[in-house]
Amino acid sequence: MSSNAPATATIRIDDTGRESAVPLLPGTIGPAVADIRKLYGELGIFTYDPGYGGTAACESKITYIDGDAGVLLHRGYPIEQLAEHSTFLEVAYLLLNGELPSAGQMQEFDRGIRLHTMVHEQLRQFYNGFRRDAHPMAVICGVVGALSAFYHDSLDVNNPEHRRISAFRLIAKLPTIASWAFKYSLGQPFMYPRNDLSYAENFLYMMNAVPSEPYQINPVLARAMDRILILHADHEQNASTSTVRLAGSTGANPFACIAAGIASLWGPAHGGANEAVLKMLAEIGTPDAIPGFIARVKDKNSNVRLMGFGHRVYKNYDPRAKIMQRTCHEVLTELGITGDPLLDLAMELERIALHDEYFVGKKLYPNVDFYSGIILKAMGIPTSMFTVLFAVARTVGWVSQWKEMMEDPSQRIGRPRQLYTGHARRDYPMRAAAE
Repeated sequence: MSSNAPATATIRIDDTGRESAVPLLPGTIGPAVADIRKLYGELGIFTYDPGYGGTAACESKITYIDGDAGVLLHRGYPIEQLAEHSTFLEVAYLLLNGELPSAGQMQEFDRGIRLHTMVHEQLRQFYNGFRRDAHPMAVICGVVGALSAFYHDSLDVNNPEHRRISAFRLIAKLPTIASWAFKYSLGQPFMYPRNDLSYAENFLYMMNAVPSEPYQINPVLARAMDRILILHADHEQNASTSTVRLAGSTGANPFACIAAGIASLWGPAHGGANEAVLKMLAEIGTPDAIPGFIARVKDKNSNVRLMGFGHRVYKNYDPRAKIMQRTCHEVLTELGITGDPLLDLAMELERIALHDEYFVGKKLYPNVDFYSGIILKAMGIPTSMFTVLFAVARTVGWVSQWKEMMEDPSQRIGRPRQLYTGHARRDYPMRAAAE
């Protein structure tokens, strides 16, 4: 065998002695993956992996996570460096195009986003069809899905120019759509986007400004919002990203795919986790109630969970959490919030959990949701909008992953298999005709 031949893993069926040499495909970094595409044809078996925790469903060059080491890279750049030195739109360009932009490229990209921040005026009428107390995620899911009814000129998913225009439209319009959902819930007038503001500044403006008085942008809060957007921009093949890819594999238009991603993100185990953190803290109430709460978390017969700690991938400190913790203190200091009961409670809960042998042994470290909810609450954003902000940020990642998938020549329609455990074939009972 040639020394250049790929490594393989052998799968053998003991009863028959049949075996298959499965190629091992190496990544740039991280573990190799076993290519099982021919396994059924050679051995007549499928693999079984509920939740796809051990399955690579695609090849990607966008984001890399090492959960054991607490590493998150976007196109090779550590998230810590991007959050410190970059901007959200620069990270968006990086995720979409693979490289950081030159000054000229960044100027052109920024201009392209600004030109698409408006939405079709008829979309305003969509909001009137929702109840005022409708959850904003329900609103934006519906409105984003409806975009395909207004922008017919960019629906050919096989046309690179259509994909480019759709990417601009989605990234640019989500803050407008999201802020209007917020304004609708308050009964306040919609604020149109201002193209003289940065992406984060414009988002804060549309959410907080009113026509009757000028709105002053706070640079500390704008930078905090920009950082929050960066930290949520992409996170590899999570549930909502996988949903976007699966929907996109059918050839569905990009607006429908992103609406599907928004629906998936809505789940409390995914995008709703930071909202769940605040609900948990409110239920605990005071620091002296923490020991009792911790005891219930440890109780196997209890359904109580420690929200904001642990992660499906990270088995170390979530690198985004450290940045969010620092941002949290910056925002609270800027707003003059000292001795906030919720923050004090969160800090004490973090201290206890990080030193408790039970949580340390299970590697339940704080994740990005633990602090983001506190920051957004301090900025006056209600909990119902937390997941919406997540969707605004993650749209960049979804669009980047969708675009990469559509440009992949090996792309096929998604079709998971199953382990069937229902009835075998049985015949319909022949009953005698009623007399």
